Amino acid sequence: MYRIKEIFMFVSLMKKITFFVFLAIGLSSLVLAQDHPWRAVEGWAKMPGEREWGATSAVYPGKDGTMWVGERCGKNSCVGSKDDPILQFDKDGNLIKSFGAGLIDWPHGIHVDADNNIWVTDAACPGCSQADRNQGKLGHQVIKFNSEGNVLMTLGEAGYSGDGEYEFNMPSDVLVAPNGDIFVADGHGASGNNRIVKYDKDGKFIKTWGVTGAEKGEFRDPHALAMDSTGKLYVGDRGNSRIQIFDQEGNWIATWTQFGRPSGLFIDKNDVLFSADSESHVPWSGNWGWKRGIRIGSTKDAWVVFFIPDPGQPDLNGSTTAAEGVAVDDEGNIYGAEVGPQQLVKYEHIGWRP
Repeated sequence: MYRIKEIFMFVSLMKKITFFVFLAIGLSSLVLAQDHPWRAVEGWAKMPGEREWGATSAVYPGKDGTMWVGERCGKNSCVGSKDDPILQFDKDGNLIKSFGAGLIDWPHGIHVDADNNIWVTDAACPGCSQADRNQGKLGHQVIKFNSEGNVLMTLGEAGYSGDGEYEFNMPSDVLVAPNGDIFVADGHGASGNNRIVKYDKDGKFIKTWGVTGAEKGEFRDPHALAMDSTGKLYVGDRGNSRIQIFDQEGNWIATWTQFGRPSGLFIDKNDVLFSADSESHVPWSGNWGWKRGIRIGSTKDAWVVFFIPDPGQPDLNGSTTAAEGVAVDDEGNIYGAEVGPQQLVKYEHIGWRP
C-alpha cells in the first residue's frame, strides 16, 4: 500500500509524461480522471445505547490515534439536552469518552493542539440563542478543554454576541499555531463579524483582520481554518467560494478557488490539503454548477488531484449534504462530518489503484 506522500510524488512525475487527463468539476475545478484511493465506511463510529447521530461539522484527530468529534446531541442543537456533545472514538470507532453536556449549544469547529487539549467553537444555534430554553447562557464562545473534559479557558461571553476584542458572533472554527497563538474564524454566516481574531497562548488579544466583502482580505462566512508546515494560515471563505491564504500577521498571500466552496479544511503532515464542500450547486450558494464532495491536493502546487464526490444529490431546498468538516488520520483515512445527513463517514485509504 502506497502512503499518501508517495502517491503525490507519483502524481507529480506522471504529470510530466501526460499520464493525467483532467476533467472540469463543476465550472472550473480540475481533478484526476480516475478512481480515488478511498472507500466509504458508513457506520464506523458507534454511539452508545440508543443514542443517534445529530448534525456533525466538527472532527479532528487526537495525538494518540483517536478521533475527536463535536456532535449536536442527536439534533441540530444541544440546547436543553443532557447528552455530551464532545466525543472521542478509538481507531475501531468505539466511543472512549464524552463530555461537555450543558456547556455547549452548537458545536461547530474543533481543534486538538500539540498538548492534546481540545478546542471547540460554540457558534450558537441560529434561532436558538434567544429561546427560553437557552436564556442567553450558551453560544458565541471558544472553549478549551483538557482531554479529560475539564475547562481550561474560555474566550467570548456565553450567550451574547458582539464584535469586541473578546466577543464573537457565532465563531465557526479555531486553530492553535505551533507557538501557541490562537486563531478564531468569527463568525458563521455572511451577516456575522466576518473576521479572523488572533490571541496569544494565554488568551490575550493580539489583533483582528477582515471585514464583510469579496475583495482580498475580506470575508463572507469564514468557515474553516488550517495551517501548513510553513505556518501559512488557510481560511475557508465559504460565502465567497474560495480559500484565502495569509501569514500569521494577517497579510494576504493568495486566493484559491479550485477547491470549491469550502465548509471544512484540513492539512496533513505532508502538506496535503483536504477541502470539504457541502453547499455548492444550489442557487443561493453562488457556486452553481460545482459538485459537492471532498477535494484533495497539495498546498505546494495548488493542484486538485483527487475528488471524492457526494454520494447524494444536492438538495435544492437548501439543506447541506456531503462532509462539512474533514479530518485525516496518520494512516491516510479521511473522516467526513456531515450536517445534513447527520453522520460521520470514514473513508478508508486503500492505496493507489493504477
